[in-house]
Amino acid sequence: MSAGQPLTDDDRWPWLQAIADEIDRVCKARERAVIACSALKRAYRDILVHGRNDVRIIFLEGTQELIAARLNLRKGHFMPPGLLASQFKTLEPPGTDENPVTVSIDASVDAIVDDIVRQLGLSPADAKGRNRA
Repeated sequence: MSAGQPLTDDDRWPWLQAIADEIDRVCKARERAVIACSALKRAYRDILVHGRNDVRIIFLEGTQELIAARLNLRKGHFMPPGLLASQFKTLEPPGTDENPVTVSIDASVDAIVDDIVRQLGLSPADAKGRNRA
C-alpha cells in the first residue's frame, strides 16, 4: 500500500486469518478487545466473525470526501490518499444480517466513541479507561 498499490485478496487472507485467530483467543479467554481493520468486503468479515454472535462489527461510515480530507492531513502514514478510491470501490457496507453498529464519523472522536458505547449497550463504567488517543 505504501507503494500506491492496493492489496489483493491473496495479500489479505493471511492477515485476516491472523486477526480471526486473535479474536478466537480473546473470546475463549472471556476477554474483551477492540481490533481495528479495514474489513471492506463481506467475505473478509465472514472470516473474522465466522458465525460468532459474541463479536460485533463497528462500521465507521463517512463520505469519500470527508475521509479524503482527513487522509490529506496525515503525515507519514502507510496508506496514501491515492488509494482511497480503490477502497471505496471495494467497500461492501455491512448488511443488517451482520448486526453491525454503524456510526457516522462526521463527529468528534469522543462523540464517535460515545455513540459506539451507547449502541453496544455498555454502561459508562464498562467503557471506563478506554483509550481515546
